[in-house]
Amino acid sequence: MSTNTNLRILIAGGGIAGNAVALQLLRAGIAVTVVERAGSPRPGGQAVDLRGPSREVAERMGLMEGIRKYLLHEKGMRVVNAEGGDVYRWSMEMFDGKGPVADIEISRGDLNGVLLTELAGVAGDLDYRYGEWIETIDQDADGVTVGFQSGVSERYDLVIGADGVHSRTRKLVFGPEEQFTTFLGGYMSFYTVPTPAQAEQDWMSMHVVPRASIGIRPDFDPATAKAIITLRTDQNPALRGDVTAQRKLIRDMLAEAGWLAPEVLAELEQATDFYFDELVRVDMPTLSAGRVTLLGDSAFCGSPMTGMGTAMAIVGAYLLAGEIAATPADLAGALARYEAQVTPFLDKAKELPGGGIKMMLPTSKFGLKAMQQVGKLMATKAFRPVMMKMLDQTEDYVLPSY
Repeated sequence: MSTNTNLRILIAGGGIAGNAVALQLLRAGIAVTVVERAGSPRPGGQAVDLRGPSREVAERMGLMEGIRKYLLHEKGMRVVNAEGGDVYRWSMEMFDGKGPVADIEISRGDLNGVLLTELAGVAGDLDYRYGEWIETIDQDADGVTVGFQSGVSERYDLVIGADGVHSRTRKLVFGPEEQFTTFLGGYMSFYTVPTPAQAEQDWMSMHVVPRASIGIRPDFDPATAKAIITLRTDQNPALRGDVTAQRKLIRDMLAEAGWLAPEVLAELEQATDFYFDELVRVDMPTLSAGRVTLLGDSAFCGSPMTGMGTAMAIVGAYLLAGEIAATPADLAGALARYEAQVTPFLDKAKELPGGGIKMMLPTSKFGLKAMQQVGKLMATKAFRPVMMKMLDQTEDYVLPSY
């Protein structure tokens, strides 16, 4: 993909969406600036899978060689009781690699590292700035003037907001976050812990109690694992940014959980990659406004419960870069085609498998028993196709070629 153009494009956000679109634009000969609020690449993050269209995009982008170096070795998922015994387990082979654990699994941080390595190897006009973010956006018919927190002001042909579910770009151009987000009934947290001695090697293990769950997922490094915590509770705006209150909520809701909860909770204070956020869906009436467009969680977050966040980010990035490179002299047309191409994929990818948090985290012991029976049923040969269809809803999406 090669384009002769004088375009200058600014990307807000150095996550998977931002880095993926930057890579494709740079390969097309387009000058790219990326600003990332964090001072360095963010490590850790939950495991993400690539399947169907997102795997095809990774292959087309030439990422699979790098991804294979960091594949997680997971045999499947098991649900355990308070003593650590199996309630049921789903092996990867049961669902032909299309179940809750796919055959291509990689941590979010490692996938971002693969993208950054590819970016570093591309000869092109790339300006990458950590510790920088957008403060002001003023656009007209000919371009966008952007003011940065560092005090500098610069001019671009297009701004891509890939700065996450709490996107500042979206707020500046489209309006307050509350206009576009829907609370889905709880919160999720992820952080790295030393691999507990009782954790079964190469298996993702989950323990569910009324209103909460705790999971252990293997890392690429066998010495560490990811703690995955989901809480079903009312929305509390005071939790935003208050790490002390976030940790207290986790401790309170998992105090009597049993299993590995004490070991996982003991790591809360020293976790350097602690992540906590509300579960929300982002629905935009349009993805673009003039010379500003949105990508990834800022545009179409479905929440981690969909398991499709990375898929939406990487597929969206591929489509956006492909359309811009196809008609660099017609950005308005490119943005319109990007939205038309990505919307059918998003409509399916945002669906919550199994009914969302109400099904995942019952509020009573009776509801928990019922959920466990459903889990056992899905492990039977007769119901496995149902599970595969629920988790692979985008398989029939036809990815355009550029």
